[in-house]
Amino acid sequence: MLRLTKKADYGLMALKYLAEQAMTPGAAPAQSAKDIAEAYHIPPQLLAKILQTLTRANLLVSTAGTNGGYALARPAAEINAFEVIRAIDGPLFITSCITIHGTCDLAGHCTIKEPLRKVNDSIKDLLSDIRIADLAEPVEGEGHAPVAGGLVSIAV
Repeated sequence: MLRLTKKADYGLMALKYLAEQAMTPGAAPAQSAKDIAEAYHIPPQLLAKILQTLTRANLLVSTAGTNGGYALARPAAEINAFEVIRAIDGPLFITSCITIHGTCDLAGHCTIKEPLRKVNDSIKDLLSDIRIADLAEPVEGEGHAPVAGGLVSIAV
């Protein structure tokens, strides 16, 4: 079974939260890591590292100060799940033969490389089609977004 790492799951949850807050009238433009961590019961230190990684990947912007925090660097409709996962976990390959370099010890004898490449490409395309805006739901009233489980499940 192909699974997202907890870090990737937390990253998607954080972006979902930020997208929902951006849709909430009167919400602050930037949200604190603490608020996001509390909303989803994510360990704060781990979330802080994930948010920094997403900021370095230009998916988030970070603002210092009393009203500071994190916000989406682009509209939620322009950020996809694949780029979030790639920023956190690096390249996504389902087998060791599908690599950046494309080399394998069994390259001359392997009969499954091409079918596995197609599966890998299909997963990449599927994740690229999932926008953060697709995950976000408008937040009704005051308070935090509802706690959710995993955002993306892929059964292979």
